[in-house]
Amino acid sequence: MSLARIIAVDAASARISDKTVWTFVRVRASDGREGWGEGTLQGRHAEVHAHVDAWSTLLRGVALDAALAQLAAALAPDDLAHATALSALDQAVWDLIAQAGGVPLARALGTPVRGVVELYANINRGTLDRSPEGFAARARDAAQHGFAAIKIAPFDGVTPATAHTDAGRHATALGLARVHAVRAAIGAKRALMVDCHWRFDEAAARDVLHALAPAQLYWFECPLPEAEANFGALRRLKAQANAMGVKTAGCETLTGVDAFRTYLDGGLYDAVMPDVKYAGGLRQMLAVDAAAQAKHAISSPHNPTGPIAHMHSVHVAALGATLPFLEFQYGESDAFFDIVRGALPDPTHGSSHVPDAPGLGIALDPAALAPLIVQGSL
Repeated sequence: MSLARIIAVDAASARISDKTVWTFVRVRASDGREGWGEGTLQGRHAEVHAHVDAWSTLLRGVALDAALAQLAAALAPDDLAHATALSALDQAVWDLIAQAGGVPLARALGTPVRGVVELYANINRGTLDRSPEGFAARARDAAQHGFAAIKIAPFDGVTPATAHTDAGRHATALGLARVHAVRAAIGAKRALMVDCHWRFDEAAARDVLHALAPAQLYWFECPLPEAEANFGALRRLKAQANAMGVKTAGCETLTGVDAFRTYLDGGLYDAVMPDVKYAGGLRQMLAVDAAAQAKHAISSPHNPTGPIAHMHSVHVAALGATLPFLEFQYGESDAFFDIVRGALPDPTHGSSHVPDAPGLGIALDPAALAPLIVQGSL
């Protein structure tokens, strides 16, 4: 098959809530098709745009298969903004390749092992009432809509430096109350995950994990900053959690399979969370899943942003050998649905069908997106 060449690359960032800006990339091909990627990186969309702009010149006139190779060769694990731009471009090029082949993206990438992807509801960004009762109400709503698993990030304001201060202990206690309120709201049968956003040191994390024993967590996510100095502590926390029947999870901002192997080979987490926006390309996502399988670990993609990243994640998840479920940012903004063209499988009932249309299966509506744009254009 003779592949088209790239004729244009553009990007746009849109503010969809007080907390969030989504960044999208469009690659246009000489056969008239458009491919879509997402490169959302909170607080750093201008850096992502700068990298996309630089690559727009480098990729113009390049065949699609050659573009994938060029992007893969340029991975820079120590520069997250650059890796985010490369990942978004890789997504868009894969969308074009699958469209040209007349197959869904999942089939262009490999052989799917599932046609329906189970989702868990991340309720954090959509929870504006941060009281325990507010968290409980949002969790109850997600459960009533069919989600069998819920994730929250309850420890607002805590940092490793403040965890042992009076203010840090107060914020931690409030976080614990939020978790227990959510468990009471959703009952004992649904899985509950707690994301700590790297807010603790080892001693504080151990205390929190012990205090959460009655909540019967499925996993305890990102308790410590992911630095080599904390590897021993992460290993010890994993042992403590496993003794309680709890998994540990992390690695949501890593780039390239080798970075994930450090954590998998070291036995630091039970579950790694590659993100299509940061991992360095869709084939890197699949390589992470294979690396996790070799270590009897889980690869469960991180996926808390917009509809383009979500649909790329669904296609990747269709091939994931170790996948228990895929993250979905529940109820942050109606823009998730309003800016989309095409048949977006409804993710609000706890699962998503894998689209069978060629390519990604959806595209963005530039006219609907236009009023929200804060940088760039489509």
